[in-house]
Amino acid sequence: MKEKKELHSTPSIWHNGRFRRMFAAHTAASFGDWFDAIAIQVLVAYRWEADPMLIALIPVVMALPGLLLGSIAGTLADRVHKARLMIVCDAAIALLTLAILAVPGPVWLLPLLGLRAAAGVFQMPSQQGLTRTVVASDDLFRATSLNGLVNQASKVAGPLLGAMTLTVLSPQACIVLNALLRLCSGLLLWPLRGIGPALVSPDQQAVAAEQQGKSAAHTAPKADEAKMREEHVRASRFFNQWREGWAFLWRSRMLLHTLIFGLFGLIAILMIDYQFPTLLRVLAPGNESLLGWLVSAIGAGAVGCMLVLNRLNRISAGWGLGGGYVLVGGAIAALGWAQPGTGLPVLLMIGAVLGVGNGLYIITQNYILQAKTPADMVGRVFGIQSTVIGAIMVVSPLAGGVLIRIAGAGTAFVWIGMTVGILGLAGLLLQSVIWRESLADSSLTTEQNADLA
Repeated sequence: MKEKKELHSTPSIWHNGRFRRMFAAHTAASFGDWFDAIAIQVLVAYRWEADPMLIALIPVVMALPGLLLGSIAGTLADRVHKARLMIVCDAAIALLTLAILAVPGPVWLLPLLGLRAAAGVFQMPSQQGLTRTVVASDDLFRATSLNGLVNQASKVAGPLLGAMTLTVLSPQACIVLNALLRLCSGLLLWPLRGIGPALVSPDQQAVAAEQQGKSAAHTAPKADEAKMREEHVRASRFFNQWREGWAFLWRSRMLLHTLIFGLFGLIAILMIDYQFPTLLRVLAPGNESLLGWLVSAIGAGAVGCMLVLNRLNRISAGWGLGGGYVLVGGAIAALGWAQPGTGLPVLLMIGAVLGVGNGLYIITQNYILQAKTPADMVGRVFGIQSTVIGAIMVVSPLAGGVLIRIAGAGTAFVWIGMTVGILGLAGLLLQSVIWRESLADSSLTTEQNADLA
C-alpha cells in the first residue's frame, strides 16, 4: 500500500537515505562514463587516426536520440516509476557498452554509440525528476550542487585513472570498467524502485474510478469497452502533458531566457567539444595521456568551484551563467593560442579555468531549471532541454569539423572561445534585463510528495 509523505529539510542532506543511494548510483555511472569517454576518444583519434569530420560524427549520432526522444522521455519520466526506468537504462547501457568491444572500426562504432545514447536520454530526466521528488525544497540547491560535484569529480578522477589504465592495459579495459560501474548503479537504485510518479493527475484518478465502478456493476464486455476508453484517455493525456511542458516553459520567463542563453553558447561550444584530441595531436603529437590530464584539470577546476557554491548555497543567475561563459570562452581561446611545445602546467592551468567556468554555468542552470519548475513538470522541462541540446549537437559538431578543416584547430578554438566569452560578457552586463526574477524569491511553492511502496 502506498502512502504520501511530506518532505522536510534535514540538518544535513546526508540524512536522506534515498538521496544517498541516488548519489552513490550517480557517482558510479559518472565515473564509468569518463573511463569510457577517454577510451573511445583515444581509440578514434590516436589508434584509428580518424580525421576531424569523422570525429565530429560521434557527438552527432549521440545527439540524435536526444533530439528525437528528449521531450517524450521527459514526459514518460513524469508518469512512471523513475527509479525503475533508470535501472532499465543502466542495464541497457551496460550491455551496449560491452558490445563496443566487438567493433572493428569507427564506422561500426557509431550505431552502438547512438543506441547507448538513446538509453541515456530516458535516464537524465528520470534522475532529475527523482531528485526533485525525494529531496525537500530547502535542500534542493545542495542536492543539485552535489550531483554536479560528482559529474566534475568524475571528470578529474575518471580521465586520470583512465589515462593510467591506458598506460598499463588498453582502451578496452576502460570500456569494461564502464559496463561494470553501470551495473553497480542499477543495483544501488534497486531499493528505490517503489517510489512512484510525483503526482497522479485528476484525469487518471477519474478514469480509474470510472473503471472500478463499471467493473463492479457491468458485465465483462462493458468492462473491456471501458478499458479501451481508459487506454485512449491515457494516450491522450500523455501527449497533453507533452504539450503542457512546452507551454509551461514558454510562460516561464526565467526558464525560457535561461535555455535561450544556454542555446547560443552551446552552439559555439559544441563545435569544438569533441575536437580536443584534434587540437592536442597538434600540440603534443603521440602523447595519448595528455587528453586525460587536460580533462582532469577541467574537472578539478569545476570541483573547486562547486565546493564553494555548495558552501555559499546561492548565486545570481547573471554571475553564474554569464560569468561561467566568460571563463569558458577565455580558456578555449587560450588553448587555441597555445603553440606546440607549450608546457604541461600551462595547459593544465587553462583547463582548470575552463572547469571553473563550466562548474559555475552547470550548477546555476540546473538549479534554475529545478527550483523554478513544479515537481510534476521537472521531467518534461529537462526532457525539452535534452531535445534542444540534441538539435544543436546534430549541426554544431559538423560545422566545427568543417571549420577546423578550413582554418585549422588552433584558429577554430580562438574564434569559438572569443564568441562564447563575448556572450558571457553580455550576460553579465545585461543580467538585470535577462533574469529579472530573483532565485531566492521563487514563486513556485509546489509541495513535493514521495510515494512509498
